[in-house]
Order: sequence, then structure tokens, then C-alpha cells
Amino acid sequence: MTPPARAPSAGRPKVGKGWFVVFTLAWLAIWTVQLTPVQLLLPGQLNTPGAADTWVRGVVYSGIVLGVGGVAGVIAGPLSGALSDRTRTPWGRRRPWAVGGSLLTALCLVLTGLAQTPLWIGVAWTGVSIGIAVASAAFTAMIADQLPETQRGAAAAAASSSQAVGIVLGVGAVVLLGLTVLAGYLTLAAFTAIVGTAAALLLPDPAPDAALSARCAGGFGWESLRDRDFGWVVSGRFVTNVGNALPTTLFLFFLMYGLGQPQPEAEDNLLLVIVVYTVFVVIASVLSGWWSDRTGARRTLTVGSAIVQALAAIVIVIRPSLTTTMVAAALLGLGYGAFSTVGLAFATDLLPHADDNARDLGLVNTAAALGQLVGPLVGALLVGLVGGFWLLLIVSAVFSVGGGLMSGRARERVHPASPRPDPAAR
Repeated sequence: MTPPARAPSAGRPKVGKGWFVVFTLAWLAIWTVQLTPVQLLLPGQLNTPGAADTWVRGVVYSGIVLGVGGVAGVIAGPLSGALSDRTRTPWGRRRPWAVGGSLLTALCLVLTGLAQTPLWIGVAWTGVSIGIAVASAAFTAMIADQLPETQRGAAAAAASSSQAVGIVLGVGAVVLLGLTVLAGYLTLAAFTAIVGTAAALLLPDPAPDAALSARCAGGFGWESLRDRDFGWVVSGRFVTNVGNALPTTLFLFFLMYGLGQPQPEAEDNLLLVIVVYTVFVVIASVLSGWWSDRTGARRTLTVGSAIVQALAAIVIVIRPSLTTTMVAAALLGLGYGAFSTVGLAFATDLLPHADDNARDLGLVNTAAALGQLVGPLVGALLVGLVGGFWLLLIVSAVFSVGGGLMSGRARERVHPASPRPDPAAR
């Protein structure tokens, strides 16, 4: 059976620094408005202090709300990506979806802030998840549409490092400025409406090649997962992101109920933990993206970084304290920063259909986002089962290693920057 043709990128000119600046801002907006509520605002809304067991109920509510939003994102990401591949307007094919997704996210953030019950918080947050999935699919497709393979690691590093910076920016603004929950949501809504829309308008959106425009595979792209290498990368990305989300999305609850800190102290320490995490995510993202572009060694870095992520959970299990939590945050940042960056570049190299970049990268984004949003649901069940966090951390390590090994099943392409030697020349 002849494998499907990969998305061609040879001969594409390199983009300049301006492209990377605007692309980074786009992802900064996406990650800030997605992860600030996950880390701080949603737990604050859904926390139910009082009797000894009510905090567990708050964890469960958080898990359900994020899990339902994740399911919505699974549908919205590939579907909007497939429609984006077929969109032909005077404003481009990616730009309308990036703008629409940013504005939908902003509207639903306002509604989430106004909601008063877990049900309506969940409904509004589902809208946020859909908007983020739509915008993410459009922006990610630009990597495959416009960049040669030797710049894809750098673009993935921009997206990954923006994730860590976005957490600090959002949580820092809420904590340091003393914003209420509603004010926090309104601030995030304004941020994504302005920055996300501006980035979509400023980034180029060239028309697709006429040969590619003539045919599109259609559908959600599940057939792309039957491609051996692409399927392993996508599934490994999902599993590793579950391993990452199990501890990170419940950090505030862990500080309050795992380490017994009062909520104001826990919120201040959460910011410190996130700063440590961010520094190491940025370092790992930049270095791993540069090295993978230089050598083409995507697979080895992807597997190794997932194993480093697993070590973070083991550190806390062995000795739970604020100090070990900081150490774990550093390891988690190193592992996840490198995995997220190189894994995205690896998946972009392995796209099965050149005419369905947005659809298939929508699957890649959805795998990561679903892992981040299903993780809290699994974590909530594990915390509820044992009334503590030790089982959650062990499962996090298992998922991290498992996802890395799954990604390692994909076969690496020959990188144009590092051709393999000809055996006959020896």
C-alpha cells in the first residue's frame, strides 16, 4: 500500500522575525485565556468550602466542567479546520476562522464570569473551549501552510513558550491586581478580542496552491489517524497531555488541601510555582525547538522529554512539600516545554494530506487540548477515590511515560537540514 503524500515544504522561503512576533502574540492570547481560568478562576468559582468533604466536590465540579469543554473542543477543532481548508474569501481561508474563534472566546469568557451555578459555568466554558479550538486550528495551520521544515521547530517553540508565559501573565494579573472573578474574566475577554483579532489580521494568509484547492478529503480527518506515524504522534500527544494536566490543573487544590495552606497563601504560592514552571518551559521550548530544527532529531527529544515530565510527579509523591513542588514545577516545565514544542514540529512534519493541513493539525491541537481538559476529570475521580493526591501523581507519571513511548513509535522523516549519509559513499 502506497502511503499518502506528505505535505510538501521544500523550496518555501523562510519567514522573517515579524512573522514570529505576531504568531507568538496570537498564541499568548490563546493560552492566557484558556489556562488562567483553568488554574485560578474556575477553581475559585467552583470551590465549596465548609464541611470536610466539600472541597472534593469542588474538585469534581472542576473536572466535569473542563472535561465537557474538552469534548466540545474535540469536535470543534477538526471540524473548523476542515472547513478552513475549504474556505475561499477575499480575506483568506485561515483569517476568518481565527478572528471568529477569538471573538467567540471573548464573548463566552464574559458569560462564564457572569454565571453563578456549576451548570451555567459549564455551558459558558464549553463556548470558550469551542472558540479556542477554532482559533487554534486556524493559527496552527499557518505553520504547515507557510513555513519550511527548518523553521517549524521555532514556530512550535513560540507556541509552547507562549503557553507558560500566558499562565504567568493571566494568573499574575488576577493575583497581583487583586481582581475579582468577574473582573478577571472581563480582562481576559478584552485581551483575546484585541490581541487575537489583531494577530489574525496581521499574519499573512496566502491562497492555497491551485492543485491543492482542486481536492479536499473532507470530514473530521479520522482517516488521517490511520496513517501509522501520524496516528502514533497524535495519540501520544493526547496521553502525555493527560499526564501533564493531572497535576497542573489541580495545583491550587493541591496547595490548599494537599499541603494544608489557607487559600490566600495558596494563591500566592501558586503564582510562584507557575513562575518556576514558566521559566523552565520557555528554556526547554527555545532550546529543543532550535536543536530539533538543526538536527531533525524530533523523535528522540519527544520521548526523552515525556520521561522528564514523569519525574516531576515522582518527586512530589516521594516527599510532598512546597519545596519539592517547586522542584517538580521545574522538571515539569523542562519536560512539557520540550515535548510540546518538538511534538508539534514532529506532527507537522508527518501531516498525511497536503491539502488538509488545518483539519489534521486540528486533530493535533485537539489531542493536546483534550488531554489538558480530560486530565482534570480523571484527576478529580482519582482524588475523590482516595481523598488525597498521591494516586493522581502516580497515574500522571504512568501517562507521561506511556505517551512518550507511543510518540516514539512514529518513524522520523529525513530532515533536509541533516541528510543521512549515503552508505555507498563509505
